Amino acid sequence: MSATPTRRMIGVVLLIPLIAALALTAFAWPAARVAPHEVPVGVAGPASATERLQQGFEREPDAFDVHRYDDEAAARSAIENRDVYGAVVATERGPHLLTASAGSPVIAQLLREAVTARAPEGTDVQVTDVVATPAGDPRGSALGASMLPLALAGVATGALVSLLALRGIRAVGALFGAAALAGLTATVLAHNWLEVIAGNWWAEAGVFALAVLAVGGAVAGLAALLGRPGIGVGAMLMVLVGNPLSGVSSAPELLPESVGALGQWLPPGASGSLLRSVAYFDGNAAFAPALTLAIWAVLGLAAVAVGARRSDAAPGKPEAPARTKEPAPVG
Repeated sequence: MSATPTRRMIGVVLLIPLIAALALTAFAWPAARVAPHEVPVGVAGPASATERLQQGFEREPDAFDVHRYDDEAAARSAIENRDVYGAVVATERGPHLLTASAGSPVIAQLLREAVTARAPEGTDVQVTDVVATPAGDPRGSALGASMLPLALAGVATGALVSLLALRGIRAVGALFGAAALAGLTATVLAHNWLEVIAGNWWAEAGVFALAVLAVGGAVAGLAALLGRPGIGVGAMLMVLVGNPLSGVSSAPELLPESVGALGQWLPPGASGSLLRSVAYFDGNAAFAPALTLAIWAVLGLAAVAVGARRSDAAPGKPEAPARTKEPAPVG
């Protein structure tokens, strides 16, 4: 057996366990360290009553970021605008908990348990779900599961554009066309068939399409700059890093500190936040994740254009033979 095949065999033997370790770390570590980190919540009512409620949240250092509101209407508005995940309103009958399971079913349950545990013995805590998940996805699990297929669709799009050697306008057209069709297909499945999202149909299709375009453009751009290894780099960044750090199945604030914020700068995390805003909250708090996806898409498409120009200007590229003019027949 020659030395080169032997080295390749050793490389495969060592590389696969490394990939398995990275994948296990990326997916299992955030899930094993789920805990609240500066989760924005609200308290509403008279100052004397809300002081006690705020102290209850502050018993756990750095777990909650407490905002004060004058009354229940202001607290509801803050929840609908996605400023806070929930709020506790001080009433004569006791605490009234306002949640938004559509924002995060996990945090809604966490708040329910926390407020109930801290309420005076015998107090019946009233709970109102201000923005509830649709009947087709009561636990919000379907929306959380939708990000990985979108990431895989984007990776596949970028990889095919690179492997089929599409450049210039053809590469851009393939990326846009595949993203648009993927967006329409995903919306038909999620909105019309499964009924797990309930916002504006075309806005949801736009979110799905932008998510695929951001991932596909990034993968194609990395491949244009780095060659075929760029496909692997892009796939690892989007699937092994971006997906588990997206916080879609729980919330970014429940992931290990700073990791959740990092995940929101990657397409899977931004896609999940944008889809929640459009599907459940009438587009509130949609600007930041939409801008993040747009930046990834633009940078990816720019890299595709740069890679095409570099390929065209390569010194070893054969030039097209000059066309010779046929002599005119002598009459």
